[in-house]
Amino acid sequence: MNELHYRLTQRVSECITLANKQLGSEFAVPAIRFDIRGKTAGMALLQRWQLRFNPVLLEENIQAFFDEVVPHEISHLIVYARFGKVRPHGKEWQAVMSQVFGVAPKTTHSFDVSSVQGKTFTYQCGCDHIELSIRRHNKVQREQVQYVCRRCQQPLVFIPLHCISNDLPINRLFN
Repeated sequence: MNELHYRLTQRVSECITLANKQLGSEFAVPAIRFDIRGKTAGMALLQRWQLRFNPVLLEENIQAFFDEVVPHEISHLIVYARFGKVRPHGKEWQAVMSQVFGVAPKTTHSFDVSSVQGKTFTYQCGCDHIELSIRRHNKVQREQVQYVCRRCQQPLVFIPLHCISNDLPINRLFN
């Protein structure tokens, strides 16, 4: 475990201790993994009492992870333990975020994800060009799904790279 992972693990312990004190509970420190890839910063595996974090985004956003991501994910665990299955960012989660951790209950991060952005593929509809993730592109190629533009309701059609002009705007509605 590197120094930053150790520090984040300590922060998780601090937040659990705070929650136990505030709520009169005895929550255990969850298992922690640093194995998320892509644009997701953190994830709570509720039934396993486990937290997963994105090591690349952690390196790039250390303070935000300590201040926001850790309390966010721990709040999911606490809400699950106290209330069972409820809306992921519902009133219970919002209350834990604000009242236990004193953190504004934001549901998503606003990190720069360019370093973890996967390959995208350009598709065209009736009004624009739209970038699809590799996962969505592969589903189209396997004929498992047909995506439609949200504005013009036309089907998205793949444009091979050699057919793209540099002066056309690209819209990222589906990433």
